[in-house]
Amino acid sequence: MTTEQMAAHAAAVERGEAGYLDPETGLFVLTERFLADRGYCCERGCRHCPYGEA
Repeated sequence: MTTEQMAAHAAAVERGEAGYLDPETGLFVLTERFLADRGYCCERGCRHCPYGEA
């Protein structure tokens, strides 16, 4: 993960947002906080998955 991606993730978490636009790809990426609050792993390889590999 790049410095820009880490900064975008940290800013989204600080603002309480579910995710952010990846500065390199423009894709929407869910934050670790959102994924943890969801309560389960979807097994889709999310970048910030708090559950580790399924």
